[in-house]
Amino acid sequence: MRLIDEFRDSTLAREIAARIHREAVRPMQFMEICGTHTMAIARYGLKALLPETIRLISGPGCPVCVTPQAQIDAFIRLGTQPDVTLASFGDMLRVPGSTTTLETARAGGADVRVVYAPLDAVELARQHPERRVVFCGVGFETTMPAVALAVTEAQRLGVANFFLFCAHKVIPPALQMLASDREIALDGFICPGHVSAIIGSETYEPIAREHGIPCVVTGFEPLDILQAIWMLVRQVNRAEAKVEIQYTRAVSRQGNPAAMACVERVFTPEDAEWRGLGVIPGSGMRLRETFAAHDATRFVPAAPDEVSTPSICECGRILTGRQRPADCQAFATACTPAHPLGPCMVSSEGACAAEYRYVARPSWP
Repeated sequence: MRLIDEFRDSTLAREIAARIHREAVRPMQFMEICGTHTMAIARYGLKALLPETIRLISGPGCPVCVTPQAQIDAFIRLGTQPDVTLASFGDMLRVPGSTTTLETARAGGADVRVVYAPLDAVELARQHPERRVVFCGVGFETTMPAVALAVTEAQRLGVANFFLFCAHKVIPPALQMLASDREIALDGFICPGHVSAIIGSETYEPIAREHGIPCVVTGFEPLDILQAIWMLVRQVNRAEAKVEIQYTRAVSRQGNPAAMACVERVFTPEDAEWRGLGVIPGSGMRLRETFAAHDATRFVPAAPDEVSTPSICECGRILTGRQRPADCQAFATACTPAHPLGPCMVSSEGACAAEYRYVARPSWP
């Protein structure tokens, strides 16, 4: 709490908040796209510093949360095969599938390993040539270069038993869909810093130009986010719609060409389903034919006839800003971090987890 108190007491924070209060003279609705922003906004109580005219809503910025139920189920089904080792980042383990989780599957005998980098999964495959090691590729443009590097290294080293279950998604097509949704009626986007460090800010320019929605790329410190909100307010008041970079210490207009070249070498776009948003054209990725030998989807066991999700879970509406976590009847009652009904309560970047930890249950460890 000391860090939070120091932020709120800082002269600069008070100055920026005062500017926002003076200048936000009409209702404005801004959506943060990055789950790390969602966590920071909740942790530092930024909404309490803003005037009633400013409404912040969380978007589909958590890659684990937007992964559809069918893909989660398919990855878990891979673990039922006797010669398969599943490798994943830790935040996937407790995400509910239709009937179970990776954590429960591991308790039941499935070989599920937590890795900290995609290359760790390649090394795991190299050390165990008798097993098929499948890495779960869930993430946005931030993690895709590292996954692409792992695939190219596996091919270069001849590690034929390394496979990728590709559930990667890209942010811009989702923003296009949200920008055109009149029900949400956005006045501005707080664009993700991590993703933008890879793809650059120019990717958002068509959104600002075609939909008249201001965009500001910002960092993750509370002062970064406050300044981005003020920059959006200033654009709205000036009837402008352009892309600005607050996070200049890490983001450029062009992004990281080397990282994008690595991604383009390994992956090619395809249509993809997003939880809460449906199928978005060109928003997913699959392995190019050159690397098809490492595609785990070639041997995913057949799916059951239906995919089931808890009827009271509102993750889909929360991910599109149509509902707040507290609007869900299961929030903090039937759905908690100990017993999550949906991924928004599980992920470290989930809107429900942020709301539960810092607002509904501020003393939760």
